[in-house]
Amino acid sequence: MSGGSHSYDVVVVGSSNLDLVATVERLPGPGETVLGSEYAEHAGGKGLNQAVAAARAGADTAFITCLGSDHAGDTLHSLMVAEGVASFVTDVDAPTGRALISVDGNAENSIVVVPGANERLGIGVVDAHRDVLSRAQVVLCQLEIPLDSVQAALAIGRAAGARTILNPAPAAALTRSLLQLVDVITPNQHELGLLGGASALLDSGVSVVIITLGARGMRIVTRDGEIDVPPFVVRAVDTTGAGDAACGALAAALSQGIDLAGAARRAAAAGALAATRKGAVPSLPTREEIDVLAGA
Repeated sequence: MSGGSHSYDVVVVGSSNLDLVATVERLPGPGETVLGSEYAEHAGGKGLNQAVAAARAGADTAFITCLGSDHAGDTLHSLMVAEGVASFVTDVDAPTGRALISVDGNAENSIVVVPGANERLGIGVVDAHRDVLSRAQVVLCQLEIPLDSVQAALAIGRAAGARTILNPAPAAALTRSLLQLVDVITPNQHELGLLGGASALLDSGVSVVIITLGARGMRIVTRDGEIDVPPFVVRAVDTTGAGDAACGALAAALSQGIDLAGAARRAAAAGALAATRKGAVPSLPTREEIDVLAGA
């Protein structure tokens, strides 16, 4: 899809996976075969999840990603189109990313992720879409693509005046030069620990740290102090995708001019709603649902 001179509320740069999910009575041991009772394929990858989450939350959203020239790539591209996400897809000579997931009767899982095409999202791909990134209100990245590409995307967004958001997942060590390009970072407690804590992130140049605390809500930390965002109490069925729902809703709200505390409240509501439904993309809430729960 061509962007022309169109500007976007949110531009997401990140990963796309097809999740292959087997339901088993128990997870197999080494060398063991077990029979599964159910099989399903779901769209996944943090980038795709967050792009769809932002679009459903009401943002005019573009997504820069890499797919393989295969059935999985066709499936994911069709989903982007169906969700109204402007898709800037680079087809590469590698299989579309896959996650092979086994889930047992106690909801324990074992996951193997094969990044495939996501590893090919290099600086050249980011640079090829400089015009799209330069017309964003918010640029949102995660860490399932090469780190130098994340840094390049954030730099282009920052130079054009966009607000930059980084979801530092899966956890990785981040350089000061990358962190200096981040306006808002959204770690969970595990990721926050690996990054040295909120004070270290603020000292590295990040403006806002929003710590996601699961059932305990969120905490906003800035140089001016802390604000606790209380949780929305829901009956959780499946927390898959809840963090991605929160990130997408946060980006959408900030792009629409909602203040930080209000945007975090909407993010917490989106995450809570996603936890009440199974799957990642199928669980992502709409703007209207977020409005009702957040009291907009």
